[in-house]
Amino acid sequence: MQRLIPSLLAGVLTFSSMEAMAAADLLLFNGKVFTAEPGQPLVQAVAVANGKILRVGSDAEVKALADADTQLIDLAGKVLMPGMIDSHSHPIMGAMASLRANLYDEVLALDALEQWILEQDRAGTARMGDLIVISGVSSAYWEQSAGLGKIFNQGRWLELPLVLDGIDGHTGWANAAMLRRLNIDAELVRGLSDKERGFIAHDGDFNPTGYLAESGWDRVRSQYPAPSEAEMLDAAREAVKVNNRVGVTAWMDAAANAGDGDSLFELRPTEQSLGVLPLYRALAEQGELSAHVAALLVTHPQSRPADLQVLDKVMRQFQGVPNLSFPGIKIFADGVMEFPGQTAAVLDPFTNSLKRGELLIDPASFGELVAAAERRDWIVHVHAVGDRAVREALNGFEAARQLEPTPVPHSISHLQMVNPKEFPRFRQLGVIASMQLLWATAESYTEELVKPYVSAAAYHYQYPARSLHQAGATIAGASDWPVSSPNPWNAIAQASTRKGPLGVLNAKESIDRQTMFQAYTLNAAKALRLDGRIGSLAPGKQADLIVLDRDVFEVSDEQLFDTRVLQAFFAGQLVYSAEPGKTVAQAQ
Repeated sequence: MQRLIPSLLAGVLTFSSMEAMAAADLLLFNGKVFTAEPGQPLVQAVAVANGKILRVGSDAEVKALADADTQLIDLAGKVLMPGMIDSHSHPIMGAMASLRANLYDEVLALDALEQWILEQDRAGTARMGDLIVISGVSSAYWEQSAGLGKIFNQGRWLELPLVLDGIDGHTGWANAAMLRRLNIDAELVRGLSDKERGFIAHDGDFNPTGYLAESGWDRVRSQYPAPSEAEMLDAAREAVKVNNRVGVTAWMDAAANAGDGDSLFELRPTEQSLGVLPLYRALAEQGELSAHVAALLVTHPQSRPADLQVLDKVMRQFQGVPNLSFPGIKIFADGVMEFPGQTAAVLDPFTNSLKRGELLIDPASFGELVAAAERRDWIVHVHAVGDRAVREALNGFEAARQLEPTPVPHSISHLQMVNPKEFPRFRQLGVIASMQLLWATAESYTEELVKPYVSAAAYHYQYPARSLHQAGATIAGASDWPVSSPNPWNAIAQASTRKGPLGVLNAKESIDRQTMFQAYTLNAAKALRLDGRIGSLAPGKQADLIVLDRDVFEVSDEQLFDTRVLQAFFAGQLVYSAEPGKTVAQAQ
């Protein structure tokens, strides 16, 4: 008889749950529903109540929860998924750049570039104060510094400051008029340390040529005229709209306490370093933040544990803001791989300079900083591009494991090159691999600006998605917008093909779309520390849903790349529609 009691109790609980589920607000049925719950096959329908998932299952199971007030949406066979989640983005900065003159990584001939800039100036999009600032400039231009100087250091440009803002966020080029304004000259360069001098390209007499990287680049961009509060709020609104339009309903803002002109790589934040956090609060207060934002606060790579108290005080100023959470901190371990920057920390020296890049963290103390973050229940999210930076970040996490009994899910982003010895360590240490696989392509960046300067062995493991996945690493999808498009469908398709204008970038590292769907849903939610609330369609989780225009399980990779979102729901409310005012199909 005792064996029957649990069964009877389970029956009573099930009946009670069904009673509680009898009032769905929204019901989407007759679809192809991907829940992202591990091991669960596709289902047909979803019921929503009070902004949360009530039930997923067959049409019959879910329709039983409808009443006279339930909104019914016939999906007509279309695919429905959880909202996409971006595990590394700078969306407000991305939106701000999109509202300015922006090359979006396109490479024009230098004479055509000048004409394009003049057209942008006439259109009113190129000016910041009295500066001409062009965003989204490809690193391919930096090899042409001499050619840029011949055009933009004479004639109309002789007294007109011009800045070409690199799309990678680490590099740029300024003409002589801009360099003069900032007193970046031979005297300054000569007086710098070897390290700092290396960030300002110069001739044999120390005269700067215009190209700058890292802290050298910070000298330029930190002097941009500050945008108005209204302009920044418009950019914040645009960031939400752009993300919702491509199906993204949550993201990790990987530098939320940094402002538009702050030096990210040498930032020593204070209690007044609020960055874009007031913008998120303003949107939330106005009911316009239709996304979850997991805000990371940047701290200096060689911060000490006591320095984290400042960040804690910043976080406390924004506690309770709806849809805004604070999972932890962001640290830069190195810079960029591409020539001529080459500030990524690599194991084998770059073949041209015989240098190993710039390792920004101190291997001797990084583990102590990680352990201090863990004591606060914070994650540490590391920018690591080169294989040496990846190794030292993992070493720091491992050292912290010896100090802390309750580890948290740290993450490393970018992972352009990873030594095979590190593959199993991600799983062993519980470190999430946040990857921008739209970059996994044979193009100028990988073939012309990296391949000639690194060892063949290192080049072979560029963006090693499959190797990491097969070693048990949790892969999380990410864009690093504005460095590249925030559109997850482009990245999901690219992860499979790895094709580019110059061929295929190591086809052996291709990763399938099913894995990438998981990477942009539940896995990314884990990186944001929000997997208990979002990331999959399970009862009790928030109803963040997207409806797609094609069967993403069946179409070719080329067709997958162009996937469009028809509708996006946030907490059960429609926040984007490809055809405003219309649902996919409604039944009365």
